[in-house]
Amino acid sequence: MDLPFPDLTPLAIALSLGITLLAGVVKGVVGFAMPMIMISGLSSVLAPEVALAGLILPTLVTNGMQALRQGPRAAAGSITRFRLFLLVGLVALLISSQLVAVLRTEVMLLAIGVPVAGFACLQLAGWQPRLGGQTRGLDIGIGAFAGFIGGLSGVWGPPVVAYLTAMDTEKREQMRIQGVIYGLGAVALTFAHMLSGVFDRAGAVFSAMLIVPAVLGMWLGGKVQDRIDQRAFRRATLVVLLVAAANLIRRALF
Repeated sequence: MDLPFPDLTPLAIALSLGITLLAGVVKGVVGFAMPMIMISGLSSVLAPEVALAGLILPTLVTNGMQALRQGPRAAAGSITRFRLFLLVGLVALLISSQLVAVLRTEVMLLAIGVPVAGFACLQLAGWQPRLGGQTRGLDIGIGAFAGFIGGLSGVWGPPVVAYLTAMDTEKREQMRIQGVIYGLGAVALTFAHMLSGVFDRAGAVFSAMLIVPAVLGMWLGGKVQDRIDQRAFRRATLVVLLVAAANLIRRALF
Protein backbone atom coordinates (compact mmCIF):
# COMPACT_ATOMS: atom_id res chain seq x y z
CA MET A 1 0.00 0.00 0.00
CA ASP A 2 1.29 3.47 -0.88
CA LEU A 3 1.45 5.62 2.22
CA PRO A 4 0.23 9.24 1.89
CA PHE A 5 3.19 10.61 3.90
CA PRO A 6 6.80 9.36 4.13
CA ASP A 7 6.77 9.29 7.96
CA LEU A 8 3.42 7.48 8.13
CA THR A 9 4.91 4.10 9.06
CA PRO A 10 2.83 1.08 10.16
CA LEU A 11 3.68 1.94 13.78
CA ALA A 12 2.61 5.54 13.28
CA ILE A 13 -0.66 4.33 11.71
CA ALA A 14 -1.34 2.01 14.66
CA LEU A 15 -0.64 4.80 17.15
CA SER A 16 -2.83 7.21 15.18
CA LEU A 17 -5.74 4.75 15.22
CA GLY A 18 -5.38 4.25 18.98
CA ILE A 19 -5.17 7.98 19.69
CA THR A 20 -8.27 8.60 17.58
CA LEU A 21 -10.18 5.82 19.36
CA LEU A 22 -9.33 7.40 22.73
CA ALA A 23 -10.39 10.84 21.46
CA GLY A 24 -13.70 9.37 20.30
CA VAL A 25 -14.36 7.79 23.69
CA VAL A 26 -13.76 11.07 25.49
CA LYS A 27 -15.98 12.97 23.05
CA GLY A 28 -18.73 10.40 23.53
CA VAL A 29 -18.71 11.07 27.26
CA VAL A 30 -18.28 14.86 27.51
CA GLY A 31 -19.16 16.11 24.02
CA PHE A 32 -15.83 17.76 23.20
CA ALA A 33 -12.03 17.33 23.31
CA MET A 34 -11.57 15.14 20.24
CA PRO A 35 -9.45 17.70 18.31
CA MET A 36 -7.40 18.54 21.40
CA ILE A 37 -6.53 14.91 22.11
CA MET A 38 -5.91 14.13 18.44
CA ILE A 39 -3.67 17.13 17.72
CA SER A 40 -1.68 16.51 20.89
CA GLY A 41 -1.30 12.77 20.35
CA LEU A 42 -0.82 12.74 16.58
CA SER A 43 1.71 15.58 16.63
CA SER A 44 3.82 13.51 19.01
CA VAL A 45 4.40 10.95 16.24
CA LEU A 46 3.79 13.01 13.09
CA ALA A 47 4.47 16.51 11.79
CA PRO A 48 1.95 19.08 13.16
CA GLU A 49 0.48 19.81 9.73
CA VAL A 50 -0.08 16.07 9.13
CA ALA A 51 -1.73 15.76 12.55
CA LEU A 52 -3.97 18.73 11.72
CA ALA A 53 -4.98 17.16 8.40
CA GLY A 54 -5.74 13.87 10.13
CA LEU A 55 -8.27 15.24 12.59
CA ILE A 56 -10.42 17.03 9.99
CA LEU A 57 -12.72 14.23 8.73
CA PRO A 58 -13.17 12.40 12.07
CA THR A 59 -14.11 15.73 13.65
CA LEU A 60 -16.53 16.50 10.82
CA VAL A 61 -18.30 13.13 11.01
CA THR A 62 -18.58 12.82 14.80
CA ASN A 63 -19.79 16.38 15.26
CA GLY A 64 -22.46 15.78 12.65
CA MET A 65 -23.62 12.77 14.64
CA GLN A 66 -23.66 14.78 17.85
CA ALA A 67 -25.47 17.78 16.36
CA LEU A 68 -28.28 15.68 14.87
CA ARG A 69 -28.87 13.43 17.87
CA GLN A 70 -32.14 15.22 18.76
CA GLY A 71 -33.07 15.69 15.11
CA PRO A 72 -32.62 18.35 12.40
CA ARG A 73 -35.18 20.77 13.88
CA ALA A 74 -33.37 21.01 17.22
CA ALA A 75 -30.05 21.47 15.41
CA ALA A 76 -31.55 24.25 13.26
CA GLY A 77 -32.75 26.01 16.42
CA SER A 78 -29.23 25.95 17.84
CA ILE A 79 -27.85 27.40 14.59
CA THR A 80 -30.35 30.27 14.75
CA ARG A 81 -29.55 31.03 18.37
CA PHE A 82 -25.78 31.11 17.82
CA ARG A 83 -25.69 32.51 14.27
CA LEU A 84 -23.60 35.57 15.22
CA PHE A 85 -21.10 33.45 17.15
CA LEU A 86 -20.82 31.08 14.18
CA LEU A 87 -20.41 33.86 11.61
CA VAL A 88 -17.67 35.67 13.53
CA GLY A 89 -15.95 32.37 14.30
CA LEU A 90 -16.04 31.39 10.63
CA VAL A 91 -14.38 34.63 9.51
CA ALA A 92 -11.67 34.33 12.18
CA LEU A 93 -11.10 30.67 11.31
CA LEU A 94 -10.71 31.37 7.58
CA ILE A 95 -8.20 34.13 8.30
CA SER A 96 -6.06 32.24 10.81
CA SER A 97 -6.05 28.99 8.81
CA GLN A 98 -3.99 30.70 6.12
CA LEU A 99 -1.22 31.30 8.66
CA VAL A 100 -0.53 27.57 9.22
CA ALA A 101 1.81 27.27 6.24
CA VAL A 102 3.96 30.22 7.32
CA LEU A 103 4.02 29.85 11.12
CA ARG A 104 6.94 28.08 12.78
CA THR A 105 6.13 24.71 14.37
CA GLU A 106 6.95 26.05 17.84
CA VAL A 107 4.45 28.88 17.49
CA MET A 108 1.74 26.50 16.32
CA LEU A 109 2.32 24.13 19.25
CA LEU A 110 2.18 27.01 21.74
CA ALA A 111 -1.00 28.33 20.13
CA ILE A 112 -2.61 24.98 20.89
CA GLY A 113 -1.01 24.10 24.21
CA VAL A 114 -1.34 27.36 26.14
CA PRO A 115 -5.13 27.90 25.85
CA VAL A 116 -5.84 24.21 26.42
CA ALA A 117 -3.64 24.14 29.55
CA GLY A 118 -5.22 27.35 30.84
CA PHE A 119 -8.73 26.02 30.33
CA ALA A 120 -7.94 22.70 32.02
CA CYS A 121 -6.24 24.37 35.01
CA LEU A 122 -9.12 26.77 35.57
CA GLN A 123 -11.71 24.01 35.38
CA LEU A 124 -9.74 21.69 37.68
CA ALA A 125 -9.38 24.54 40.18
CA GLY A 126 -13.15 24.85 40.27
CA TRP A 127 -13.49 28.10 38.32
CA GLN A 128 -16.88 28.22 36.62
CA PRO A 129 -17.85 31.75 35.59
CA ARG A 130 -21.52 32.69 35.68
CA LEU A 131 -22.98 35.01 33.06
CA GLY A 132 -26.36 36.64 33.04
CA GLY A 133 -27.09 35.26 29.60
CA GLN A 134 -26.05 35.26 25.98
CA THR A 135 -25.05 38.68 24.58
CA ARG A 136 -23.91 39.99 21.20
CA GLY A 137 -20.61 41.17 22.68
CA LEU A 138 -19.79 37.76 24.13
CA ASP A 139 -20.83 36.02 20.92
CA ILE A 140 -18.48 38.25 18.92
CA GLY A 141 -15.53 38.13 21.34
CA ILE A 142 -15.57 34.43 22.15
CA GLY A 143 -16.52 33.49 18.60
CA ALA A 144 -13.51 35.42 17.24
CA PHE A 145 -11.12 33.85 19.74
CA ALA A 146 -12.43 30.31 19.23
CA GLY A 147 -12.33 30.69 15.45
CA PHE A 148 -8.80 32.09 15.41
CA ILE A 149 -7.45 29.25 17.57
CA GLY A 150 -9.46 26.72 15.58
CA GLY A 151 -8.03 27.85 12.27
CA LEU A 152 -4.47 27.45 13.55
CA SER A 153 -4.88 24.14 15.30
CA GLY A 154 -8.27 22.55 14.66
CA VAL A 155 -9.00 23.08 18.39
CA TRP A 156 -11.80 25.46 19.37
CA GLY A 157 -13.45 23.56 22.22
CA PRO A 158 -12.24 25.30 25.42
CA PRO A 159 -13.71 28.78 24.85
CA VAL A 160 -16.97 27.28 23.58
CA VAL A 161 -17.31 24.94 26.56
CA ALA A 162 -16.44 27.72 29.00
CA TYR A 163 -19.04 30.02 27.40
CA LEU A 164 -21.84 27.44 27.48
CA THR A 165 -20.99 26.40 31.03
CA ALA A 166 -20.98 30.01 32.20
CA MET A 167 -24.52 30.42 30.85
CA ASP A 168 -25.73 27.36 32.81
CA THR A 169 -26.79 25.68 29.58
CA GLU A 170 -28.92 22.55 30.12
CA LYS A 171 -26.83 19.38 29.64
CA ARG A 172 -28.62 17.90 26.62
CA GLU A 173 -28.88 21.27 24.91
CA GLN A 174 -25.20 21.95 25.61
CA MET A 175 -24.20 18.65 23.98
CA ARG A 176 -26.30 19.50 20.91
CA ILE A 177 -25.03 23.08 20.67
CA GLN A 178 -21.45 21.87 20.93
CA GLY A 179 -22.11 19.43 18.10
CA VAL A 180 -23.64 22.17 15.93
CA ILE A 181 -20.87 24.71 16.61
CA TYR A 182 -18.04 22.22 16.23
CA GLY A 183 -19.70 20.58 13.22
CA LEU A 184 -20.07 23.83 11.29
CA GLY A 185 -16.58 24.79 12.40
CA ALA A 186 -15.32 21.46 11.06
CA VAL A 187 -16.94 22.16 7.69
CA ALA A 188 -15.28 25.58 7.59
CA LEU A 189 -11.98 24.04 8.69
CA THR A 190 -12.12 21.51 5.87
CA PHE A 191 -12.55 24.15 3.19
CA ALA A 192 -10.09 26.52 4.84
CA HIS A 193 -7.32 23.94 4.83
CA MET A 194 -8.11 22.88 1.29
CA LEU A 195 -7.14 26.47 0.50
CA SER A 196 -4.12 26.50 2.83
CA GLY A 197 -2.79 23.25 1.34
CA VAL A 198 -2.83 21.31 4.63
CA PHE A 199 -5.82 19.20 3.59
CA ASP A 200 -4.59 17.93 0.23
CA ARG A 201 -5.12 14.49 -1.34
CA ALA A 202 -2.62 12.82 0.99
CA GLY A 203 -4.12 14.54 4.01
CA ALA A 204 -7.63 13.44 2.99
CA VAL A 205 -6.51 9.79 2.67
CA PHE A 206 -4.92 9.83 6.11
CA SER A 207 -7.91 11.61 7.66
CA ALA A 208 -10.36 9.12 6.11
CA MET A 209 -8.40 6.28 7.73
CA LEU A 210 -9.25 7.72 11.14
CA ILE A 211 -13.04 7.99 10.73
CA VAL A 212 -13.86 4.43 11.84
CA PRO A 213 -11.93 4.51 15.16
CA ALA A 214 -13.39 7.97 15.86
CA VAL A 215 -16.98 6.77 15.38
CA LEU A 216 -16.33 3.54 17.29
CA GLY A 217 -14.78 5.50 20.15
CA MET A 218 -17.72 7.88 20.28
CA TRP A 219 -20.13 4.95 20.46
CA LEU A 220 -18.12 3.38 23.28
CA GLY A 221 -17.99 6.72 25.08
CA GLY A 222 -21.77 6.94 24.94
CA LYS A 223 -21.99 3.51 26.59
CA VAL A 224 -19.48 4.54 29.27
CA GLN A 225 -21.46 7.71 29.96
CA ASP A 226 -24.44 5.58 31.01
CA ARG A 227 -22.43 3.56 33.52
CA ILE A 228 -20.11 5.92 35.42
CA ASP A 229 -20.31 9.26 37.18
CA GLN A 230 -19.76 11.90 34.49
CA ARG A 231 -18.33 14.52 36.86
CA ALA A 232 -15.53 12.17 37.88
CA PHE A 233 -14.86 11.17 34.29
CA ARG A 234 -14.86 14.78 33.12
CA ARG A 235 -12.32 15.62 35.82
CA ALA A 236 -10.13 12.75 34.65
CA THR A 237 -10.51 14.02 31.09
CA LEU A 238 -9.33 17.48 32.13
CA VAL A 239 -6.26 15.93 33.75
CA VAL A 240 -5.49 14.10 30.50
CA LEU A 241 -5.95 17.32 28.53
CA LEU A 242 -3.66 19.20 30.90
CA VAL A 243 -0.93 16.57 30.49
CA ALA A 244 -1.35 16.64 26.72
CA ALA A 245 -1.19 20.44 26.63
CA ALA A 246 1.89 20.46 28.86
CA ASN A 247 3.57 18.06 26.44
CA LEU A 248 2.85 20.40 23.52
CA ILE A 249 4.28 23.36 25.43
CA ARG A 250 7.36 21.31 26.35
CA ARG A 251 7.93 20.40 22.70
CA ALA A 252 7.60 24.06 21.70
CA LEU A 253 10.04 25.38 24.29
CA PHE A 254 12.69 22.64 24.52
